[in-house]
Amino acid sequence: MKIVLTLLLTLSLYADLKQDMFNLYQNKKYEEVCNTGFDNFNSFRNDEEFVSLYAFACLYSDYIDRLSIPIAMLKFSKEARANSAYFSIIFMQKKLLLHALIDHYPLTSLDLPTTDYVLSKVFDLYAKIGEHEPRTFYLFEDEDDKKLTYKLYLEKDDRLSKIIIEEFYDSVNIKRHVYW
Repeated sequence: MKIVLTLLLTLSLYADLKQDMFNLYQNKKYEEVCNTGFDNFNSFRNDEEFVSLYAFACLYSDYIDRLSIPIAMLKFSKEARANSAYFSIIFMQKKLLLHALIDHYPLTSLDLPTTDYVLSKVFDLYAKIGEHEPRTFYLFEDEDDKKLTYKLYLEKDDRLSKIIIEEFYDSVNIKRHVYW
């Protein structure tokens, strides 16, 4: 009897945690959801809804490197595989954009899938430039909304360079994304 009670209590706590994460996600507290998911990942690694919720929260809080494990884990349902493919595209674009900006790797010969995520938009705009002399920063106008622009640049320190994408709407900075 104690085992059944313990199991029910544990399942109830897990359900509450997942519901709490979902509520936070709906309130756009993505970083909190990402961190909670990270801390509890091993307990929910086989729950594709949990893994997808965790991964989307990490994506929207710009913790793209945390997508690598969900990319590998999401494979048992059609929706999970679609989410995995979506995360894979963005993860790859981040890696390629970093390679291009630091090592001057040309992206012109690549014909890759894309997404509506901000990093994908900037990746596509950068790739359209073609071969060029490296710049300190790049300014791009959104193809769908002329009032929306992106500033792309590297922030360098001794060990690690970070990609910075600043979003501007009517020249007002609305969001700053940092990827490393």
